Amino acid sequence: MNPLATTRRTARQHGRRLPGPLLRALDRPSDLFRHLGPNWYASIMGTGIVANAAATLPVHIVGLRTAGTAVWALAAVLLVGLTSAWAVHWTRYREEARAHAGHPVMAYFWGAPAMAVLTVGAGSLSLGRDWIGLRPAVAVAAALWSIGTLLGLVTCVWIPYRVMTGHEVAADAAFGGWLMPVVPPMVSAATGAALLPHLAPGQGRLSLLLGCYAMLGISLFAALVTITQIWARLVHHKLGPAALVPTLWIVLGPLGQSVTAANLLGGVARLALPRPYSSAAEAFGFLYGIPAWGFAMMWLALAAAMTLRTARGHLPFSLAWWSFTFPVGTCVTGTSALAARLGSVPLAGAAVGLYAVLVGAWAAVAVRTLLGSARGELFLPASRALPPPAA
Repeated sequence: MNPLATTRRTARQHGRRLPGPLLRALDRPSDLFRHLGPNWYASIMGTGIVANAAATLPVHIVGLRTAGTAVWALAAVLLVGLTSAWAVHWTRYREEARAHAGHPVMAYFWGAPAMAVLTVGAGSLSLGRDWIGLRPAVAVAAALWSIGTLLGLVTCVWIPYRVMTGHEVAADAAFGGWLMPVVPPMVSAATGAALLPHLAPGQGRLSLLLGCYAMLGISLFAALVTITQIWARLVHHKLGPAALVPTLWIVLGPLGQSVTAANLLGGVARLALPRPYSSAAEAFGFLYGIPAWGFAMMWLALAAAMTLRTARGHLPFSLAWWSFTFPVGTCVTGTSALAARLGSVPLAGAAVGLYAVLVGAWAAVAVRTLLGSARGELFLPASRALPPPAA
């Protein structure tokens, strides 16, 4: 039975009229591809990080690895399916596809495809190898890392350049989504560390390690500049539209991911760097990681408080709710990396607690996404699905 026809019939039976744009989408199923923006890839990021974070936890939980591998497989299927749908979007609705780069909110989510690819690639090496074998897993991880890294390096320059030279940006426009196009290189840095041991000793390993540290720097400094602007906007202009409040959680992404990258790269630095540089790289994971982790936990408390304050009024559902997942997942991987590096029991407990929050958030957002997709609400134009950040 056609679910679109069922939705129309149910609406008629209850005497309700569907909104105009939604009615047109349901009457023409092919139009479901018309407004398929890059923000959809956030669902793959959020699903993939549930799997990847499970593999990093510093405690053993029976059945968790198997469950994590199944979630990784789901993320991989979603990546293939969404990319196929996006190919239809770009083929049939090229004008709408190009317009996303000029939208005051959607443009920033061009960073999501790169991070989705990198997340699935990392999971193939940490979990997927249990099902597909080590050599295929390394090949898949290397291919997806290369694609995601190239795309991320493009978006981290392209989107800020468009904003700096073309977009009209209001004084109160800064929001968490500004981080999306500049964070992918940091994800490449964190996930590239797992590939280093699979390269032959020599210049290849050294080049990958140095490249990962350089990409860590690209995202870290860009994120610090952006987070400062978000903080200033919150102080001077307050929360803004309720629909954008979930994006405050995106700030956790570069914080948690940088802690993860610093520690994972420090752990493999000895494979490419001589002493004392390898020892310094390992120490940097701790010396940077703990202060950054502390700030991340403070921001987590702030974001949670502001989200609850908004939810007491009205917090409309949109794909921005996936901001509750991937950023928290990076805090899990960062906390796990610190716990493993330092042998800290409290940090191990914090990693488990954060993972429980991540799984709960993912389950809630995934269900809402399925329901919203079935009703067709999530296939509306970006201007209807997510308002511009200016108040």
